[in-house]
Amino acid sequence: MPTICHKTVSMLLCCLAGLVLCACATARVKEYKAVAVKEYHHDPKAYTQGLFFHDGQLYESTGTYGGSTFRKVDLETGKPVEEIKFAGKYFIEGSSILDGKLYLLTWTTKVAFIYDAATLKYQSTYSYPRQGWGLTTDGESLIASDGSATLYFMDGSFSVKKRLTVRMNGRPMRLLNELEYIDGKIWANVYTTDLILVIDPESGNVEATVDAAGLLPSRLHGPDTDVLNGIAYDGQSGKIYLTGKNWPRLYEISLVSK
Repeated sequence: MPTICHKTVSMLLCCLAGLVLCACATARVKEYKAVAVKEYHHDPKAYTQGLFFHDGQLYESTGTYGGSTFRKVDLETGKPVEEIKFAGKYFIEGSSILDGKLYLLTWTTKVAFIYDAATLKYQSTYSYPRQGWGLTTDGESLIASDGSATLYFMDGSFSVKKRLTVRMNGRPMRLLNELEYIDGKIWANVYTTDLILVIDPESGNVEATVDAAGLLPSRLHGPDTDVLNGIAYDGQSGKIYLTGKNWPRLYEISLVSK
């Protein structure tokens, strides 16, 4: 039996690793179209920054200086049933609930807020070193975006435990914004576009895209209608909802392969 030298073994292992990396980089990204199943009213003055369900209740954080809020929302009417308003210097961004606490990011003031999730009573303010954009949770960590291609996995005191670079076909994907954790994947909308990325939380690879172009028909566009930004998953019903900044509608959607 011939002897294989260590150098040859190393070369074979390197080649094998290269083939694996190549296969991963060229894996086909699935493409879906978001199709409206049902529509609901949405506050056209709500500059949506964060959108999520918790225990069957819809919550929304809205931005703009002087108009930032966090609210419990009635799904059927789109009206807030309970609301927190913020001082004019704060531009509220992403929001999420983890372990009984509500977490809220701000855009440029480098602070984050914590409230009691049940009572919506203020608890504390934390220093936050980055711009706040999107926020979600996998049930163990808070996951945040800052407009770059990086996602930050944090504990309840906003200490970063892991950084993940999001790539599609090997290329970093910038402008990651509103986030939602759905069935073990991170959904992220790409700011200023109608594109949503479905991301593997371990590798950072984009496994699928969701095209939401035309979801809000042009007849419903007004002077203040802005971009897609709002992804919510109701774990109790398994339904997914999308809306946008100052959109007059919120949509339950289904996915159709392109």
